[in-house]
Amino acid sequence: MKPQIHPQWYPEAKVICACGNVWTVGATAPELHTDVCAKCHPYFTGEQRIVDTEGQVDRFMRRLQAREDALREAELRKSARTSPELAVTKLGLGKRMEKLLLDAGLEKVGDVLALLSEKGDDGLTEIKGFGLKALADLKKGLRAQGFVLPGDEPAGEVATAA
Repeated sequence: MKPQIHPQWYPEAKVICACGNVWTVGATAPELHTDVCAKCHPYFTGEQRIVDTEGQVDRFMRRLQAREDALREAELRKSARTSPELAVTKLGLGKRMEKLLLDAGLEKVGDVLALLSEKGDDGLTEIKGFGLKALADLKKGLRAQGFVLPGDEPAGEVATAA
């Protein structure tokens, strides 16, 4: 055997656990430190401890709350967008068409929808200067905002002749 290649052997080395338990073993270091031992490890003690490092549960709960808040905010934006109190100027029809609707007393989308349900397309085309192109643009703008127009079929339903 070669001399001076083996480490120093300590037959009475102390092992110290973080829980305070101390015992002796043979080792190449005079003192060893450990985080867990058979006296404090959950497997041996039967205790279950939840170690929440860096607040993982709290971070998850914050992300979950942020998602719920974002969904609620999106729903509020959608309901505000489809409100019958929305001004017709928000539909992007152009200054001339907006002026024609305002002069006819149709200031809100609810007014336009009421006229469409009462008189149909003729109710709007009777407005002087408001033609079929303007009507098509108006309906397109209303549908883009999420409104369901009178006579529109819900998606997936097919009209059947009786």
